[in-house]
Amino acid sequence: MTKAEIVEQIYERVGFSKKEAAELVEKVFDVIKETLARGEKVKISGFGNFVVRHKNARKGRNPQTGQEILLEARKVLTFKPSLVLKNVLNEEPAEVESPPPPQ
Repeated sequence: MTKAEIVEQIYERVGFSKKEAAELVEKVFDVIKETLARGEKVKISGFGNFVVRHKNARKGRNPQTGQEILLEARKVLTFKPSLVLKNVLNEEPAEVESPPPPQ
């Protein structure tokens, strides 16, 4: 799904104008990008977590030449889906997480 398709879905489902829907989608993505750029986690209940992780520098190998190279340290974005999203993807009914029984 593309950003334009998301805008179209918002336009159809919410009733905003296409311009308003596009602005809304842009604002949401801007907030997510800014939050991740600060190194903070983005948790969307019922959907999942976006987390920026740091990967240390390490030795790698050029697969074409076999030459050893140094891969620099970098940040990577990871996503962990929520249980609700996993169940939707697997067509299982969503489970409500209950606290563990008292001991």
